[in-house]
Amino acid sequence: MIQTVVKRDGRIVGFNEEKIMAAIRKAMLHTEKGEDPSLIRRITDYIACQGREQMTVEEIQDMVELELMKSPRKEVAKKYISYRDQRSIARKAKTRDMFLEIIETKSNDITRENANMNTDTPAGMMMKFASETTKPFVNDYLLTPEIKEIVRRNYLHIHDNDYYPTKSLTCVQHPLDKILQNGFNAGHGASRPAKRIETAGMIGCISLETAQNEMHGGQSIPAFDFYLAPFVRRSFIEELKIMEQINGENYAHLYDIHLDDYLMHELNGLQADERVLQHAVNRTVIRVHQSMEAFIHNMNTIHSRGGNQVVFSSINYGTDTSAEGRCVMRELLNSTYQGVGNGVTAIFPIQIWKKKRGVSYLPEDRNYDLYQLACKVSARRFFPNFLNLDATYNLHEEWNADDPLRFNYEVATMGCRTRVFENRFGKKTSIGRGNLSFSTLNLVRIAIECMSIANEQERISSFFHKLDEILELAALQLHNRFEFQKTALAKQFPLLMSVLWEGCETLHPDDTIENVINQGTLAIGFIGLAEALIALTGKHHAEDENAQQLGLKIVTHMRDRITEFCEQYAHNYSVLATPAEGLAGKFTRRDKETFGIIEGVTDKEYYTNSNHVPVYYSCSAHHKARIEAPYHELTRGGHIFYVEIDGDATHNPASIMTVVDLMDKYNMGYASVNHNRNRCMDCGYENAAAQLTECPQCGSQHIDRLQRITGYLVGTTDRWNKAKLAELNDRVIHE
Repeated sequence: MIQTVVKRDGRIVGFNEEKIMAAIRKAMLHTEKGEDPSLIRRITDYIACQGREQMTVEEIQDMVELELMKSPRKEVAKKYISYRDQRSIARKAKTRDMFLEIIETKSNDITRENANMNTDTPAGMMMKFASETTKPFVNDYLLTPEIKEIVRRNYLHIHDNDYYPTKSLTCVQHPLDKILQNGFNAGHGASRPAKRIETAGMIGCISLETAQNEMHGGQSIPAFDFYLAPFVRRSFIEELKIMEQINGENYAHLYDIHLDDYLMHELNGLQADERVLQHAVNRTVIRVHQSMEAFIHNMNTIHSRGGNQVVFSSINYGTDTSAEGRCVMRELLNSTYQGVGNGVTAIFPIQIWKKKRGVSYLPEDRNYDLYQLACKVSARRFFPNFLNLDATYNLHEEWNADDPLRFNYEVATMGCRTRVFENRFGKKTSIGRGNLSFSTLNLVRIAIECMSIANEQERISSFFHKLDEILELAALQLHNRFEFQKTALAKQFPLLMSVLWEGCETLHPDDTIENVINQGTLAIGFIGLAEALIALTGKHHAEDENAQQLGLKIVTHMRDRITEFCEQYAHNYSVLATPAEGLAGKFTRRDKETFGIIEGVTDKEYYTNSNHVPVYYSCSAHHKARIEAPYHELTRGGHIFYVEIDGDATHNPASIMTVVDLMDKYNMGYASVNHNRNRCMDCGYENAAAQLTECPQCGSQHIDRLQRITGYLVGTTDRWNKAKLAELNDRVIHE
């Protein structure tokens, strides 16, 4: 007697005779004589009794064919065989069509899921083939039925689920000082400790690139200025030693001399030690500049993950007040301003300026001049973005301005917005920690299902009830994924689990990574707060104060429930203002299929990212800041504030400062500025004209708008999916 069935994908399930009966019945209904219940029952009982204890689907279907051919109803057998063939063709056709779209480099939601990935290259194609064929395995083997159901019904999206079987983690903030001081072994070769600025910059690139191949998310350096500063002094001493060889003198007394800054000056009129000192400074500045140029160039050309994607990289800096740290920042900014190649804006690394009162924000601050330079560079090159260390939730009780290691107590962020700082299982820091995985709730879907309730109080009460159900399942799903991730062995992540993650030095190659990774975060994100509020109240949070209060109540409720999950599962759960890219259209498209066009809710190609004011809503930057600011404290898994400005920002760096002032005034954590930047794809010419159709330099009409997509830049909007392109076209200026 048949007990279990091996399905086509390898799963083993219990035998269900109803499926045999339904298939025979369907075939009979397509014949003239119609259904014969007694024959259906007789064939089904015979197969169930005569079959082996475990059989494959194909073997059972073969038996059905044989019994139908033996019966008086041979025409049913023909219909059944035809139906089997059609189903087989349909299964193959679905995969075939998907593969053909990848092969033919079509621009669609599959090939443009991630704008930072070039799926037109052979390596990119291979990665998409692997990605799309892995997702069904995850659904069938790694998700519980209830989780699979809320994903199917469009309540929840599991990010990077194609990487789920690899047990990989999302992102990490690199303790680059450990690597620079001690070297590292990434599994296929060792790197010695750095001695000079050029080597330090290159090792920084290698660290980011190597880790990218071990993870499914991004890489970040949390204190780029502090980490590279010691190698500026070492390079300076090296220049003095070269002069010793040339002049036959001993300049050891200059090795540790105090320098207020590293600034280039002419040597005319300088004598003796003063001339030697300035020459060494000049040479050091040149070397630092070239090193920063190389760093930026490498981060835009070194490919990872099979060769189809540049490293999704970020660097945080701004608070090192030493002469050496300032030199690193100044030359990094100068190099960024100049651009790469023939002056093209660098896409990576995402640069993040740490704004701190008393250090890098006010006119009397030591690094104020570099802050001004950062705003000038951002006005032309979009980067750096700005991180507010003065936000109440970004303060650390142990931070001290006189502590040379104070960067350990400064929050750092991934360029896309992911934030890791608080820690239930170790020290409060961003360094050596990251996000493990995250999933996103579709707030709009939940709200739409409550729209038919006439009484507003009951409607909103029903929304919160449904929200709780999905939140609980999302927390369970992330816990289940953690339970799977923690079984990975340290040797599976040669760099991550030997150097980068906090506490990894205690691990042996065959140890599991459980004790280390629980210091990371599990983030529950959300999308479409604005559309959800329209569904519930008729207006979004930027146009109605009652809607704003409800929006804050919703996200506060999420924060409170997630705090409970921290206790329940003993993890670092957090709320994330999701940086939706492909998801911005996926949720909307599927809800539109189910509910149709609902004005203000499903009438566009996309849902609004997280808690943002809708991109199409015209309001001042101050109003947008006032509305979005309170959500930053609630979304400690990550958040960002955008402002769209008009015209050529290169002539108005003060406009960037205005946005940073808004961060300071409204207690926001992270912000960036969008503005016009056109780029000729043939010669690299850039300007800020509102509408540029022909390049004034080479006459080409191959013009692209350089824009942010979810916090990072993309070199061409050709790689954007339809939903994000629709959102881009709807963006309005914030006066």
